[in-house]
Amino acid sequence: MSFLKRLGYYLGGFSVGLVILAFILSQKNFSCSYGPNARVLKNIRSKRIQYAESVSQMINTKVLDTGELSHLLNYGDVNFSDSDTKAEPCRSYRIEGVSNKDRSLVLDIENCDSIATFREVRIE
Repeated sequence: MSFLKRLGYYLGGFSVGLVILAFILSQKNFSCSYGPNARVLKNIRSKRIQYAESVSQMINTKVLDTGELSHLLNYGDVNFSDSDTKAEPCRSYRIEGVSNKDRSLVLDIENCDSIATFREVRIE
């Protein structure tokens, strides 16, 4: 069997396998969060969110929008040097980023087992 025939069979089988794999993975809730930043943000997003009094007041007076906070939880960067990742029982993280309204936000979160508490939000 010539090389071109073998290459054709290989590419045909490979493409059929890719189509089957794409079909299987599209049916599942699949995500690739391998980096530490993505894992922390995904962990916080999966929990019930609670707001501290100062953050609730900012939301109620419309200084801050919950959409901005959720945007920051999706696209923000965790500043691990300013975070306390070894605290017990709740770890605290500082998340920095630009909101969907083009404002620079710094968010301090206390991440417990079942609840993530937004302790402070600063607009810079």
